[in-house]
Amino acid sequence: MEKNEDGVATKTIENKAIEEIKSEIDTSVKRSTSENKSVAYTFRTELGKRVASGEISDIDEIISNNLKVLEPQIIDYLLPSLQTEFLFIGQSKGKLGGGKRRIIRNTQKVTAKAKRQHFSAMAVVGDGNGHIGVGKGSALESVVAKEKAAKKAKLNLIKIKRGCGSWECACSTPHSIPFKVSGKSGSVIVTLVPAPKGIGFCVADDIKTLLKLAGIKDVWSRVEGQTSTRINLGYASFEALKKLSAYRLLSNETKSLGLTG
Repeated sequence: MEKNEDGVATKTIENKAIEEIKSEIDTSVKRSTSENKSVAYTFRTELGKRVASGEISDIDEIISNNLKVLEPQIIDYLLPSLQTEFLFIGQSKGKLGGGKRRIIRNTQKVTAKAKRQHFSAMAVVGDGNGHIGVGKGSALESVVAKEKAAKKAKLNLIKIKRGCGSWECACSTPHSIPFKVSGKSGSVIVTLVPAPKGIGFCVADDIKTLLKLAGIKDVWSRVEGQTSTRINLGYASFEALKKLSAYRLLSNETKSLGLTG
Protein backbone atom coordinates (compact mmCIF):
# COMPACT_ATOMS: atom_id res chain seq x y z
CA MET A 1 0.00 0.00 0.00
CA GLU A 2 1.13 3.56 -0.71
CA LYS A 3 0.30 6.77 1.20
CA ASN A 4 -0.51 10.12 -0.31
CA GLU A 5 0.49 13.51 1.09
CA ASP A 6 -2.37 13.48 3.66
CA GLY A 7 -1.30 10.05 4.95
CA VAL A 8 -4.29 8.13 3.45
CA ALA A 9 -3.51 4.62 2.15
CA THR A 10 -4.05 4.11 -1.58
CA LYS A 11 -3.88 1.04 -3.82
CA THR A 12 -1.01 0.55 -6.18
CA ILE A 13 -1.46 0.56 -9.94
CA GLU A 14 -0.82 -3.19 -10.07
CA ASN A 15 -3.64 -3.98 -7.64
CA LYS A 16 -6.05 -1.81 -9.62
CA ALA A 17 -5.17 -3.62 -12.85
CA ILE A 18 -5.72 -7.01 -11.20
CA GLU A 19 -9.14 -6.01 -9.90
CA GLU A 20 -10.18 -4.69 -13.32
CA ILE A 21 -9.19 -7.99 -14.96
CA LYS A 22 -11.16 -9.95 -12.34
CA SER A 23 -14.25 -7.84 -12.92
CA GLU A 24 -14.02 -8.38 -16.68
CA ILE A 25 -13.74 -12.16 -16.17
CA ASP A 26 -16.78 -12.16 -13.84
CA THR A 27 -18.93 -10.22 -16.32
CA SER A 28 -17.91 -12.51 -19.19
CA VAL A 29 -18.84 -15.59 -17.16
CA LYS A 30 -22.23 -14.09 -16.29
CA ARG A 31 -22.91 -13.30 -19.95
CA SER A 32 -21.97 -16.81 -21.12
CA THR A 33 -24.15 -18.48 -18.50
CA SER A 34 -27.11 -16.28 -19.40
CA GLU A 35 -26.69 -17.03 -23.13
CA ASN A 36 -26.51 -20.80 -22.59
CA LYS A 37 -29.92 -20.94 -20.90
CA SER A 38 -32.41 -22.89 -23.05
CA VAL A 39 -35.79 -21.32 -23.51
CA ALA A 40 -38.59 -23.85 -22.88
CA TYR A 41 -41.52 -23.81 -25.31
CA THR A 42 -45.04 -23.90 -23.91
CA PHE A 43 -47.48 -25.86 -26.04
CA ARG A 44 -50.75 -24.06 -26.69
CA THR A 45 -52.87 -26.61 -28.54
CA GLU A 46 -54.61 -29.57 -26.94
CA LEU A 47 -52.43 -32.00 -28.91
CA GLY A 48 -49.28 -30.23 -27.77
CA LYS A 49 -50.35 -30.44 -24.13
CA ARG A 50 -50.98 -34.18 -24.49
CA VAL A 51 -47.50 -34.60 -25.95
CA ALA A 52 -45.89 -32.56 -23.17
CA SER A 53 -47.70 -34.57 -20.48
CA GLY A 54 -46.47 -37.86 -21.97
CA GLU A 55 -49.89 -39.11 -23.05
CA ILE A 56 -48.62 -39.23 -26.64
CA SER A 57 -45.00 -40.27 -27.04
CA ASP A 58 -44.90 -41.58 -30.62
CA ILE A 59 -45.29 -39.60 -33.84
CA ASP A 60 -46.89 -42.63 -35.54
CA GLU A 61 -49.81 -42.42 -33.12
CA ILE A 62 -50.54 -38.89 -34.35
CA ILE A 63 -50.24 -39.87 -38.03
CA SER A 64 -52.29 -43.07 -37.78
CA ASN A 65 -55.14 -41.28 -35.98
CA ASN A 66 -55.09 -38.35 -38.47
CA LEU A 67 -54.60 -35.80 -35.68
CA LYS A 68 -54.10 -32.24 -36.90
CA VAL A 69 -50.69 -30.82 -35.95
CA LEU A 70 -50.70 -27.04 -35.66
CA GLU A 71 -47.36 -26.56 -33.89
CA PRO A 72 -44.10 -27.60 -35.56
CA GLN A 73 -42.52 -27.83 -32.10
CA ILE A 74 -44.51 -31.05 -31.61
CA ILE A 75 -42.58 -32.67 -34.45
CA ASP A 76 -39.28 -31.40 -33.06
CA TYR A 77 -40.18 -32.81 -29.63
CA LEU A 78 -41.13 -36.28 -30.89
CA LEU A 79 -38.49 -36.53 -33.64
CA PRO A 80 -35.27 -34.90 -32.39
CA SER A 81 -33.26 -36.56 -35.19
CA LEU A 82 -35.29 -34.84 -37.94
CA GLN A 83 -33.15 -33.39 -40.74
CA THR A 84 -34.01 -30.44 -42.99
CA GLU A 85 -32.81 -29.84 -46.54
CA PHE A 86 -33.87 -27.40 -49.25
CA LEU A 87 -34.54 -28.07 -52.92
CA PHE A 88 -32.82 -26.00 -55.59
CA ILE A 89 -35.88 -24.25 -56.99
CA GLY A 90 -34.15 -20.97 -57.95
CA GLN A 91 -31.31 -19.80 -60.13
CA SER A 92 -28.74 -17.07 -59.70
CA LYS A 93 -28.10 -14.45 -62.36
CA GLY A 94 -25.52 -15.26 -65.01
CA LYS A 95 -24.37 -14.35 -68.46
CA LEU A 96 -26.83 -15.06 -71.29
CA GLY A 97 -29.47 -16.29 -68.84
CA GLY A 98 -27.23 -18.91 -67.20
CA GLY A 99 -26.30 -19.23 -63.56
CA LYS A 100 -25.95 -21.65 -60.69
CA ARG A 101 -28.98 -23.22 -59.09
CA ARG A 102 -29.85 -22.01 -55.61
CA ILE A 103 -32.37 -22.84 -52.92
CA ILE A 104 -33.97 -19.38 -53.00
CA ARG A 105 -36.28 -18.40 -55.85
CA ASN A 106 -36.34 -14.64 -56.40
CA THR A 107 -39.15 -12.94 -58.31
CA GLN A 108 -39.75 -9.24 -58.86
CA LYS A 109 -42.89 -7.20 -59.31
CA VAL A 110 -42.53 -3.83 -61.00
CA THR A 111 -44.76 -1.13 -59.53
CA ALA A 112 -45.03 2.60 -60.11
CA LYS A 113 -42.76 3.33 -57.16
CA ALA A 114 -40.13 0.58 -57.26
CA LYS A 115 -39.40 -3.09 -57.83
CA ARG A 116 -40.67 -5.38 -55.09
CA GLN A 117 -38.70 -8.57 -54.54
CA HIS A 118 -40.33 -11.79 -53.38
CA PHE A 119 -38.43 -14.87 -52.14
CA SER A 120 -39.56 -18.51 -52.10
CA ALA A 121 -38.01 -21.68 -50.68
CA MET A 122 -38.99 -25.36 -50.60
CA ALA A 123 -37.95 -27.52 -47.65
CA VAL A 124 -37.85 -31.29 -47.15
CA VAL A 125 -37.73 -32.84 -43.67
CA GLY A 126 -37.17 -36.48 -42.77
CA ASP A 127 -35.56 -38.80 -40.25
CA GLY A 128 -34.33 -41.48 -42.68
CA ASN A 129 -36.77 -43.98 -41.18
CA GLY A 130 -39.97 -43.57 -43.20
CA HIS A 131 -41.04 -40.07 -42.10
CA ILE A 132 -41.01 -37.36 -44.77
CA GLY A 133 -42.53 -33.92 -45.22
CA VAL A 134 -42.45 -31.20 -47.90
CA GLY A 135 -43.38 -27.54 -47.58
CA LYS A 136 -43.02 -24.27 -49.50
CA GLY A 137 -42.67 -20.83 -47.95
CA SER A 138 -42.74 -17.33 -49.43
CA ALA A 139 -41.82 -13.99 -47.87
CA LEU A 140 -40.21 -10.63 -48.53
CA GLU A 141 -36.93 -11.89 -47.04
CA SER A 142 -35.03 -15.06 -47.88
CA VAL A 143 -34.44 -16.11 -44.26
CA VAL A 144 -38.13 -15.82 -43.40
CA ALA A 145 -39.05 -17.80 -46.53
CA LYS A 146 -36.74 -20.66 -45.45
CA GLU A 147 -38.21 -20.68 -41.95
CA LYS A 148 -41.77 -20.80 -43.30
CA ALA A 149 -40.88 -23.65 -45.66
CA ALA A 150 -39.33 -25.70 -42.84
CA LYS A 151 -42.37 -25.16 -40.59
CA LYS A 152 -44.84 -26.18 -43.32
CA ALA A 153 -42.76 -29.26 -44.13
CA LYS A 154 -42.95 -30.38 -40.49
CA LEU A 155 -46.72 -29.83 -40.42
CA ASN A 156 -47.08 -31.95 -43.59
CA LEU A 157 -45.13 -34.90 -42.16
CA ILE A 158 -46.31 -38.38 -43.28
CA LYS A 159 -45.28 -41.99 -42.74
CA ILE A 160 -44.51 -44.05 -45.83
CA LYS A 161 -44.19 -47.79 -46.43
CA ARG A 162 -40.88 -49.29 -47.48
CA GLY A 163 -40.03 -52.74 -48.74
CA CYS A 164 -38.56 -54.73 -51.62
CA GLY A 165 -40.98 -54.96 -54.54
CA SER A 166 -38.37 -55.77 -57.19
CA TRP A 167 -38.67 -59.21 -58.77
CA GLU A 168 -34.91 -59.14 -59.46
CA CYS A 169 -34.08 -58.93 -55.76
CA ALA A 170 -36.84 -60.35 -53.53
CA CYS A 171 -34.68 -59.93 -50.42
CA SER A 172 -37.64 -58.93 -48.20
CA THR A 173 -35.75 -55.98 -46.69
CA PRO A 174 -36.99 -52.35 -46.63
CA HIS A 175 -34.34 -50.88 -48.92
CA SER A 176 -36.74 -49.80 -51.71
CA ILE A 177 -40.50 -49.32 -52.23
CA PRO A 178 -43.00 -52.21 -52.26
CA PHE A 179 -44.70 -51.36 -55.57
CA LYS A 180 -44.80 -48.83 -58.40
CA VAL A 181 -46.48 -45.51 -57.62
CA SER A 182 -47.04 -42.25 -59.49
CA GLY A 183 -47.65 -38.67 -58.43
CA LYS A 184 -48.73 -35.59 -60.36
CA SER A 185 -48.36 -31.85 -59.79
CA GLY A 186 -49.08 -29.44 -62.60
CA SER A 187 -47.72 -30.97 -65.80
CA VAL A 188 -45.07 -33.05 -63.98
CA ILE A 189 -45.71 -36.76 -63.47
CA VAL A 190 -43.22 -38.75 -61.38
CA THR A 191 -43.32 -42.56 -61.40
CA LEU A 192 -41.24 -44.48 -58.84
CA VAL A 193 -40.39 -48.13 -59.54
CA PRO A 194 -38.87 -50.65 -57.08
CA ALA A 195 -35.23 -51.46 -57.81
CA PRO A 196 -32.97 -54.32 -56.63
CA LYS A 197 -30.44 -53.78 -53.87
CA GLY A 198 -27.29 -51.96 -54.99
CA ILE A 199 -28.85 -49.95 -57.82
CA GLY A 200 -29.01 -46.74 -55.83
CA PHE A 201 -30.95 -43.66 -56.96
CA CYS A 202 -31.70 -43.62 -60.69
CA VAL A 203 -33.65 -40.39 -60.28
CA ALA A 204 -33.24 -36.62 -60.55
CA ASP A 205 -31.18 -34.81 -57.92
CA ASP A 206 -34.20 -33.18 -56.28
CA ILE A 207 -35.99 -36.53 -56.00
CA LYS A 208 -32.85 -37.99 -54.41
CA THR A 209 -33.22 -35.56 -51.53
CA LEU A 210 -36.74 -36.77 -50.76
CA LEU A 211 -35.87 -40.46 -51.04
CA LYS A 212 -32.74 -40.14 -48.90
CA LEU A 213 -34.58 -38.37 -46.07
CA ALA A 214 -37.41 -40.92 -46.33
CA GLY A 215 -35.00 -43.83 -45.82
CA ILE A 216 -35.19 -45.31 -49.34
CA LYS A 217 -31.90 -46.50 -50.88
CA ASP A 218 -32.73 -48.07 -54.26
CA VAL A 219 -35.34 -46.93 -56.78
CA TRP A 220 -35.91 -46.30 -60.48
CA SER A 221 -38.01 -43.43 -61.79
CA ARG A 222 -39.64 -41.96 -64.88
CA VAL A 223 -40.48 -38.27 -65.12
CA GLU A 224 -42.79 -36.56 -67.61
CA GLY A 225 -43.76 -32.93 -68.19
CA GLN A 226 -42.01 -29.63 -67.54
CA THR A 227 -39.38 -30.91 -65.13
CA SER A 228 -37.60 -27.54 -65.11
CA THR A 229 -40.33 -26.39 -62.72
CA ARG A 230 -38.64 -27.79 -59.63
CA ILE A 231 -41.53 -26.95 -57.32
CA ASN A 232 -43.89 -29.20 -59.24
CA LEU A 233 -41.20 -31.89 -59.41
CA GLY A 234 -40.89 -31.89 -55.61
CA TYR A 235 -44.64 -31.95 -55.03
CA ALA A 236 -45.15 -34.73 -57.61
CA SER A 237 -42.51 -36.87 -55.90
CA PHE A 238 -44.16 -36.24 -52.53
CA GLU A 239 -47.57 -37.24 -53.92
CA ALA A 240 -46.04 -40.48 -55.23
CA LEU A 241 -44.61 -41.28 -51.79
CA LYS A 242 -48.00 -40.59 -50.22
CA LYS A 243 -49.60 -43.33 -52.32
CA LEU A 244 -47.30 -45.93 -50.74
CA SER A 245 -49.56 -45.82 -47.68
CA ALA A 246 -52.83 -45.68 -49.61
CA TYR A 247 -53.00 -49.41 -50.38
CA ARG A 248 -53.83 -52.28 -48.05
CA LEU A 249 -51.93 -55.53 -48.46
CA LEU A 250 -52.55 -59.05 -47.23
CA SER A 251 -50.45 -60.53 -44.44
CA ASN A 252 -48.57 -62.89 -46.78
CA GLU A 253 -47.83 -60.00 -49.17
CA THR A 254 -46.57 -57.87 -46.30
CA LYS A 255 -44.17 -60.61 -45.26
CA SER A 256 -42.87 -61.32 -48.77
CA LEU A 257 -42.29 -57.63 -49.50
CA GLY A 258 -40.57 -56.99 -46.16
CA LEU A 259 -42.97 -54.13 -45.55
CA THR A 260 -42.33 -51.52 -42.88
CA GLY A 261 -44.38 -48.48 -41.95
